[in-house]
Amino acid sequence: MSLLADHRVRVAALVATAVVLVDQTSKAMVERSMVPHQSIDLLPFLALTYVRNTGAAFGVLAAAPPSIRLPLFFVVTLAAVGALVSYLRQTAPDQAWMVAALGGILGGALGNLVCRLRYGEVIDFVDLHWAGLHWPAFNVADSAITVGVAIVLLHGIGRRG
Repeated sequence: MSLLADHRVRVAALVATAVVLVDQTSKAMVERSMVPHQSIDLLPFLALTYVRNTGAAFGVLAAAPPSIRLPLFFVVTLAAVGALVSYLRQTAPDQAWMVAALGGILGGALGNLVCRLRYGEVIDFVDLHWAGLHWPAFNVADSAITVGVAIVLLHGIGRRG
């Protein structure tokens, strides 16, 4: 059976495409309407703050030279995509939440990869904060990855319980 003939792959691809489109659109809007490090308060705990992250999550490897960092992120992303597609094909067809979660993770990984290929870094803009404490800024792709991983983990915990 071809990859696209698999309903799970089609659904995950649809979710991944939606995530990439929303992610890239939101990043383009921030890039066009804000200057780096500009911050717009939305709620007492939420702001739009335009930053660029050369590293991985939480700025890991940000200080590494681009000649090492960018190929490494590219290879890691491709390996993750391959692993996710393999996991997806092993997921039962009736597990719609798992299929959607894997699609979200794929879309998030690809959304951030697009930024790395275009700019050598990722545009982040969601700034959660409280009483002077700030969570590292993130974006739609990061959110899709986080929600997807949470669903996969909860599913795994539920199966063991």
